[in-house]
Amino acid sequence: MTAESRPHIPVMLAEVLDALSPAEGDVIVDGTFGAGGYSRALLQAADCMVIGIDRDPSAAPRGRALEEEFPGRFRFLSGCFGDMEALLAEAGIEAVDGVVFDIGVSSMQLDRAERGFSFQTDGPLDMRMGGDGPTAADVVNTASAEDLANIIYKYGEERQSRRIARAIVAIRAEQPFARTGELAGAVEGAIGRKPGTAIHPATRTFQALRIYVNDELGELERGLVAAERLLRSGGRLCVVSFHSLEDRIVKTFLRVRSGETGGVSRYMPAAQDSRAPSFLVERRKAVKPGKQEEMDNPRARSARLRAAVRTDAPAWNVGEAA
Repeated sequence: MTAESRPHIPVMLAEVLDALSPAEGDVIVDGTFGAGGYSRALLQAADCMVIGIDRDPSAAPRGRALEEEFPGRFRFLSGCFGDMEALLAEAGIEAVDGVVFDIGVSSMQLDRAERGFSFQTDGPLDMRMGGDGPTAADVVNTASAEDLANIIYKYGEERQSRRIARAIVAIRAEQPFARTGELAGAVEGAIGRKPGTAIHPATRTFQALRIYVNDELGELERGLVAAERLLRSGGRLCVVSFHSLEDRIVKTFLRVRSGETGGVSRYMPAAQDSRAPSFLVERRKAVKPGKQEEMDNPRARSARLRAAVRTDAPAWNVGEAA
């Protein structure tokens, strides 16, 4: 089975549908459209309207096909979900009843070697989700050793980031990096491979570069703020994330916006803020996939779902610079 023909399974689909509870007449945003799994399921679950957003050009044909299949009920918008407030305004939509994000790289992107997200098959060292801006190769070949180490440590949580950065700088002095296989080999050469582990030593470095190149954490924070502004009272937010950096941002945002704790970033005001909670968190612990799904879909194993319901309080940062 080829990468293009392999089925792409939406992670925690039943749990997402339960969290969003689509109803007739609802307008729901699928902020990370991808292969359209969530969008299709929502359209089939209720007579609602779904807006799919994706910055990956390869998602557009699938979006257009779903528009034809569900005329008047589905619309695809090309762009970043962090910009969805502006994207929806251009489409004439000012408020919605649900928002769902599936954060991170998709299986379709990982499966295509020419996208450069994975070292499983050699390809260009690209990693851009939207096809614009600097590539991973640009970062690897131009950033200082200190900057590289900081990127790999911050976004990959790689303890040996400095050793990896020094190795990259030494190698690129002789020949710039151009391929995923070259970088994976450099990382493995720098830190080795632990006996008995199936995890490639370059996994965290590749994750870090992908997150940095696409500003994924900033995009997530902007998306959460946009959802807060767009959701009607009673509207539902649902976020599926796949590693601790993402989940920590979602968890903190919801705890702050529900009035439980203080903020830690420019998007999350301090604890002494007296504004009314803009979200109600019905379940504090993240929802994990069931054992059967973990067996059927390996990508689901690290998934965590968090959900919240919008209150009738004003968005916390209305009128403020985000």
